[in-house]
Amino acid sequence: MRFQTLNQWLSWQETLHPSEIELGLTRVQQVFQRLQPISPSFKIITVGGTNGKGSSVAMLEAIYLAAGYKVGSYTSPHLLRYNERIHLNGEEVSDLELVQAFARVDEARTDISLTYFEFGTLAALDIFYRQQPDIVILEIGLGGRLDAVNILDADVSLVTNIALDHTDWLGDDREQVAFEKAGIYRHARPAIFNETDVPKSLLQHAEEIGAELLVAGRDYHCNSEANQWSFSGPHASYFALPEPVLVGDFQRHNACGCLMAVSSLNQDLPVAVSHIRAGLLAASNPGRMQIIIGEPVQILDVAHNPHAAAVLAETLQQQPAIGRTLAVVAMLRDKDQRGVIEQLLSQVDAWYVAGLNVPRGGHAEELYNIIHELEAQAPCEQYETVAKAYAAAYNDSGPNDRLLVFGSFYTVADVLALQG
Repeated sequence: MRFQTLNQWLSWQETLHPSEIELGLTRVQQVFQRLQPISPSFKIITVGGTNGKGSSVAMLEAIYLAAGYKVGSYTSPHLLRYNERIHLNGEEVSDLELVQAFARVDEARTDISLTYFEFGTLAALDIFYRQQPDIVILEIGLGGRLDAVNILDADVSLVTNIALDHTDWLGDDREQVAFEKAGIYRHARPAIFNETDVPKSLLQHAEEIGAELLVAGRDYHCNSEANQWSFSGPHASYFALPEPVLVGDFQRHNACGCLMAVSSLNQDLPVAVSHIRAGLLAASNPGRMQIIIGEPVQILDVAHNPHAAAVLAETLQQQPAIGRTLAVVAMLRDKDQRGVIEQLLSQVDAWYVAGLNVPRGGHAEELYNIIHELEAQAPCEQYETVAKAYAAAYNDSGPNDRLLVFGSFYTVADVLALQG
């Protein structure tokens, strides 16, 4: 075994490959064949899309746990601990399990170079093979077609939505992005698209490979009924459903895609409507519209592209503060910073911008200049770190104000670390 502690393994993995990102499946498949040469015995749901992936995984996990199944899930990135990425029966895997899995991956790879994400993905899959859950829910890290998670053939694939993000890797228009996301679909298996506006490239790819394409508003529907809602699809219908506990009206739409996935597997993994209700009320997804009650109220959201920022702005508008909204924001420099800020201008009364001391981290001055170029009326202050920006915003806030923290997983993680 190369290292004894989880932190030693993680630090080494960050230096193992010359690039942080290298899309492609050849190297990962070679190593995985050495690790686990047989097909998995468990069912797999793969979740891709631009936004809503984490929430969808959380709801699917909670529903299957409520139904009594043994469940594995893999998400990325993490906020505070690497262990957050891999769940077994709703619990983070231990440091020991990760260390042992990393050692097995290292032994199997020999001289094959792996990125940090590829190494971790192989470790997660190795753990699932050894633990033999009934179902595993996998979140795509970047894109879909060439993402390391895509080495496994999913029984059901869910694409939550298509918007622009990671344009350097996925393309700079919706059709290009959609083609990459559709790469998780498989022949003769349910391929869910949880939007009504279907990109031609996604539709064409699904037809070419013979996937069973299921489109929101065409093949399955969600209907509002006072304080509850219902789902109807080709395999099942569910009535008198509660609003998801995850914050935001958009979560009902995310849940709709999840129920299409659940109903598609009903023959193999039956789930009752009571389990669905329990799962919708139990799901947890830290860092996504996470509310910390206090004076002031704090809202933490990892929104880092214009689509996610627009959804965040809509949610803030629907739930206005009594006082002011003070925003702490820091972003990676390769994100559409201007597009994100534009979406939230009308909802913010004061800005506290910061830099991120991480690879690809942006500078406070960049955000400061964007806000002033957009002629924002709200005051704006810049700080070297998220911690300093948060401290200033917290000190300036009153009991009826609210603090909004957004822009990156790193931004939210820095604030969560301060919570103790």
